[in-house]
Amino acid sequence: MPGGACQDNFCIDLWLEGGEIPGERRMVLRSDARQSLPASIGRREEFAVVRAAVAAGVPTPNARWLAADLVRDGAYAYFMDWVEGEAIGRRVVRNAELAEARKRLPAQLAAALSRVHSVTPATAPDLVFRNFPDLPPAQAALVGIRKQMNEMREPHPALELAVDWLERYQPPTEQRTLVHGDFRTGNFLVRPTGLAAVLDWEFSHFGDPMEDLGWLSVRDWRFGQLDKPIGGFARREAFYDAYQAESGCTVHRKHVHYWEVAGNVRWAAGSVYQGERYLSGDETDIELVAIARRAVEMEFEALRLIEKGG
Repeated sequence: MPGGACQDNFCIDLWLEGGEIPGERRMVLRSDARQSLPASIGRREEFAVVRAAVAAGVPTPNARWLAADLVRDGAYAYFMDWVEGEAIGRRVVRNAELAEARKRLPAQLAAALSRVHSVTPATAPDLVFRNFPDLPPAQAALVGIRKQMNEMREPHPALELAVDWLERYQPPTEQRTLVHGDFRTGNFLVRPTGLAAVLDWEFSHFGDPMEDLGWLSVRDWRFGQLDKPIGGFARREAFYDAYQAESGCTVHRKHVHYWEVAGNVRWAAGSVYQGERYLSGDETDIELVAIARRAVEMEFEALRLIEKGG
């Protein structure tokens, strides 16, 4: 299947005899790729995260039948229920048939995210994130960003400046919850009635819930609708008010500002890394090179946000 720059996804039509979902089914088979972004969890860990999210009431396709060596040796894979909807970001924020959906998305996404954040280390002790540092959330994020920057072929002074700011202004964390890690336009399935499903849990971890709110506002996830900072379809206040009402948690604006800066820095570094996956010869998808060209936009946005202030 197209889309999904980090993992391998296949559309599977199959017939199931017996079991809980018998009959003809269309499903998604999601497998580990040969190479993925740093901080991406494996499909074995992701399977457990999705099951925990479904149990918490998050609208996300259920995960079934975890298996090893199914697609290739050494790779874990699992099946997901098929859900119809639009995921292409530019269509979600512009298509006329989704105009009513865009009005409903702030409240629907706030409800979904509050359910994500209801999962905690205490309620889901079996969730283990082996490649995520056991550090305060901001410090852990900086470890990941620094790791990517250290592997870049060329220096990026703008990122160095932004990371210096991030290191100096790390916010305190009042609670640790499950963080989706990639909660943004392009990772939601949307229908004319609104949200159909939340997708792509590969960057999940336990951390600061404000991280997800900041990531949703990263410049690239607005798909050209820069005057609508929440995913290219809404203003901040409508979404923050809905999230506070659903979760019962206060949205700390300075903390969200910090995580928005961090998100732009993280995606700038991630964009460069995507291009280097192609240049290394490990991946042949030319889309990865196109993604790398976006890094400068995120560098500029991170510095603009720092200058603007929280």
